[in-house]
Amino acid sequence: MEAGESGLYVTLSETAAELRDVASSHGWELDKTGIDIFELVSPDQLGPDAEQSILHPAEMELNETVQGVMSRVQGTRPSRIVFDSLSEMRLLAQDPLRYRRQVLALKHFFARSNCTVLMLDDLSDTAGDMQLRSIAHGVVCLQQTVGQYGSDKRFLRVAKMRGIAFRSGEHDFTLTTGGIEVFPRLIAAEHHKAFTPENASTGNAALDTTLGGGLARGSNTLFVGPSGVGKTTTAIACVHAALQRGEKAAYFLFDEGLGTLMPRAKALGYELETHTESGRLLLNALDPAEVSAGEFTARVRRSVERDGARAVVIDSLNAYLQAMPGSKFLLLQMHELLTYLNQRGVMTILVLGQHGVLGQGRMDIDLSYLSDSVVLFRYFEAQGKLLKAISVTKSRTNRHATSIHEFRLGAKGVEVGVALTDFEGVVPGVGRYAGDIALLSDGDAR
Repeated sequence: MEAGESGLYVTLSETAAELRDVASSHGWELDKTGIDIFELVSPDQLGPDAEQSILHPAEMELNETVQGVMSRVQGTRPSRIVFDSLSEMRLLAQDPLRYRRQVLALKHFFARSNCTVLMLDDLSDTAGDMQLRSIAHGVVCLQQTVGQYGSDKRFLRVAKMRGIAFRSGEHDFTLTTGGIEVFPRLIAAEHHKAFTPENASTGNAALDTTLGGGLARGSNTLFVGPSGVGKTTTAIACVHAALQRGEKAAYFLFDEGLGTLMPRAKALGYELETHTESGRLLLNALDPAEVSAGEFTARVRRSVERDGARAVVIDSLNAYLQAMPGSKFLLLQMHELLTYLNQRGVMTILVLGQHGVLGQGRMDIDLSYLSDSVVLFRYFEAQGKLLKAISVTKSRTNRHATSIHEFRLGAKGVEVGVALTDFEGVVPGVGRYAGDIALLSDGDAR
C-alpha cells in the first residue's frame, strides 16, 4: 500500500486477528495502511442461528462466500485484492467443474472491477492447481528444500506470465523481518562492462614471474592444494597488494573465522584492519549452512556493482559446495558467477582444498576447466624437512613458467625461491634430491 492504493485481503483460512499479528511481527500496521480485511466466517456467524439442514452446507457456504466477496469489492473498490486461499473454495465447491466455474466468475468480476488480484493456493489438490493455471494470467510457484542440516532453502519459479517477458528458472529468496528478498538467477551475458586488460601484481615479484606477469584482470585463478599449505595466505597477499594500489577488494570466507584470519595475516606482515575500517576491504564471513547459492551470488554482485570491488576471493569452494543441493548446480551457478566477474574486469581468486595430508586425495569438485589459471601447491620432503612447492599448471591469459619453485610463509609474508631443478617427484609429494641447489631455509639461523 506504499503506492497509495487501496487493498482488500480476503482471508478464508485465518482470522483477521491472526493476520494483524503476522503483519505486526514485520512492522506493518494494517489498520493504518488502508487494507480492508474480509473474513469467511466472523465470530457472530458461529451461533446456533446460523445452522440449517435444508440445503447442503457446502452449497450455501460457497454461494455466501462468493457473494460476500463481490459485495465487499463493490463497496470498497480496492485496487489490489489478495484471495487467501483457494484451497478453502475448492473444498466448498467439492466438484472440479463447479470450482472452475466459480473461479472463472470471480476472474471476470475482478476484471470488470479494474483491480489486480493475487490468489494464494497451498497445492493441497494437484488437479485444482492445474485448473487454476489454465485460468490465471500468471503463476508463481514458491517452494522450499529441506536439508539434513541447516536452514531450509526457499526458491520461487515463474511458471506462467501472459504478455510479459519473465526470467525462468529457480530464484532463491529469503523471508526477513519487513518482507521478502528475492535473488534473481544470474545471467552473465547481461552484465558485460568494458575494461582495460592488464596484469595486476600479487605483491611478490617472483610469484608474478611464475604467473607470467601477475594475475590478469577479467580472469579467475584457482589455488588448489592440501590443507595448511598456504593457499589462503597467498590469496591474502594478493588482496593486500590490490589494497596497496588503492583498489577495493571483497573476501568471502566460508572456512576460517575472522578471529584467526586477521591475527595470522598481521603476523605475516599483511595489515588488514585499517583497510576494513576504511571500507576498502569487505570481509564477509559466511555460514554455508545458512546461505543459499542465490544469496551468495547477490552478495558478490553487490560488492562489485555497489561497492566497486576489483578483486574478489572465494575461500573456499569446499565449504561453498555444502550450501548447494548438488555439485551439478554448483558447476552451473559457479560458471555464471565466474563469467560475470570476468566480464566486469574483476580479478577473482578461488581456493579449493584437496583431501589428504599431501594433497593426493580426491577433490570435492573439479573446477580446473572453469578456471583461467591454476596454481598448484604441494608438500615435499627434503633434508628431513617438510617443505612446500608452488607451480602454475595452466594459464589462458599469460605465458606462465613451467618450473616448480620452493614456497614458504615467513615474517615477510609469501616467499618464492628458485626453480627446484635438482629435485624430482615434487608434484607427487615425494621429492628426491639430485643436486646441490640451495633451499630457502638454508640461510636461516640454526
